[in-house]
Amino acid sequence: MSVSEDHAVQPSPATPAAVSGIADPAPLGLGAFALTTFLLSAKNAGWMGSATGSAFLGYAFAYGGLGQLLAGMWEFRNRNVFGSTAFSSYGAFWIGLGLWFQLVAVPTLTAAKTPAALAAAGAQVNHDIGWILLAWAIFNTYMLILSTQTNAAVFAVFLTLEITEIILFIGNFAGSSGLVKTGGYVGLITALVAWYTSAAGVANGIGGRILLPVGRPLIA
Repeated sequence: MSVSEDHAVQPSPATPAAVSGIADPAPLGLGAFALTTFLLSAKNAGWMGSATGSAFLGYAFAYGGLGQLLAGMWEFRNRNVFGSTAFSSYGAFWIGLGLWFQLVAVPTLTAAKTPAALAAAGAQVNHDIGWILLAWAIFNTYMLILSTQTNAAVFAVFLTLEITEIILFIGNFAGSSGLVKTGGYVGLITALVAWYTSAAGVANGIGGRILLPVGRPLIA
């Protein structure tokens, strides 16, 4: 079973796939995921000391959210069940995270009027994030296993993402700023891996002289 050079998420079929008539949406979805993950991970890693820390929020809706959701819909058109599930789900993840931040986290923290109340509200918010990331880590686990049938680059995206989610949900449940910071650094690595995989999809889709390897499936 060979690896498709111009489709970063599509597992290689046993027989040639019919031409869909649309461009490969995987590089768009991966790029959207990478950029939004980078912004949030930079905050978690403590890189945004002179910023608001909410730079990720608009992009959680517009790029990581809508961009990935659109990529997922186009993957349905391509009959790519893995890509459609991954991009649609993580597009919804970013939209959901943005809504939670605006509708739950901000009002909860704003309502706290004393230092003790603010500490209690902060603990509630952290536990919310912990539960959210635990649920997504469960989803990501079976996607990680199934990504072994795509290519090495896509597998690396899901592997680094799995590690990020596990560290972050443990850190948020424990109220450990050190673990959250570590999760931020691993998230930055996840973003770089996703950006590389996106770039490979664009380069290989162009079919020009610049080609980037994505590796063979771990399970062929």
